[in-house]
Amino acid sequence: MEVVVARQPKAKKQINLFYCSECEELALKVAASSDAIHLQSINWRSFDDGFPNLFINNAHDIRGQHVAFLASFSSPSVIFEQISVIFALPKLFIASFTLVLPFFPTGSFERVEEEGDVATAFTLARILSMIPKSRGGPTSVVIYDIHALQERFYFGDDVLPCFETGIPLLLQRLRQLPDADNITIAFPDDGAWKRFHKLLLNFPMVREGDKRIVRIKEGNPEGRHVVIVDDLVQSGGTLRECQKVLAAHGAAKVSAYVTHAVFPKQSYERFTHTNSAGPADKFAYFWITDSCPQTVKAINQQPPFEVLSLAGSIADALQI
Repeated sequence: MEVVVARQPKAKKQINLFYCSECEELALKVAASSDAIHLQSINWRSFDDGFPNLFINNAHDIRGQHVAFLASFSSPSVIFEQISVIFALPKLFIASFTLVLPFFPTGSFERVEEEGDVATAFTLARILSMIPKSRGGPTSVVIYDIHALQERFYFGDDVLPCFETGIPLLLQRLRQLPDADNITIAFPDDGAWKRFHKLLLNFPMVREGDKRIVRIKEGNPEGRHVVIVDDLVQSGGTLRECQKVLAAHGAAKVSAYVTHAVFPKQSYERFTHTNSAGPADKFAYFWITDSCPQTVKAINQQPPFEVLSLAGSIADALQI
């Protein structure tokens, strides 16, 4: 007689999740997506001179427990206060520590092309690599769609970088579209193609030229709903030029997806339907994630923008 022993599901780690002020909405969504995540708070105070006067609530109660911090380095002015908390949490005798930094903000400044250039991406990676170890070992650093793939090697051996992607959110959304069987993926440059094409092999693809001269390098967009995929957007000039070229070559509709909607100086306004010149100038959809919370708040779901939340993915990553 054979005896079958049922394998018990692995118990989820109970995570105490701290967060910065501007990530509160995302933190609430992360906690709502998993009963294993419990929100904790920090008093983000300042002295009269503007320097941080911070306090980690329930510091004694988190001893021996798994702890994570959800960060947003949206501007240089908020990085120091968060770094101070990030360096303090692992020292509170916790079982493990995970830093979730959805958007690595200096990622486009990784090259030194002439003497005097400062590679700020490398500097930030070095700072994060010095996060103290917790009782459980090195800190895990979760980052989504880092801009330059080589930056994964900028981190030292004292932290464990975990690189995730927002593409599964896009795939889920594309399957919900009424024209899901007529989607073609376009990449604005070779960098985006190298990064994402293996994640999107089930779709026909259009590959475009470099960022200075936008032209179709290969593929045919005629009659298709073309979705331009990239990791981040700043001014949006390249996406706009890609849209014009695709429309001129017969694309039925053009949409866009970026993981990180940076949009400095409210440059997202050039894509809103109220600011479009006409039907041929419009993006059908513009999907972003909530990796840049300030942008999400400013856009406030104005068409064509839709926010695909990273909350569920972050909750899963905290269980790794």
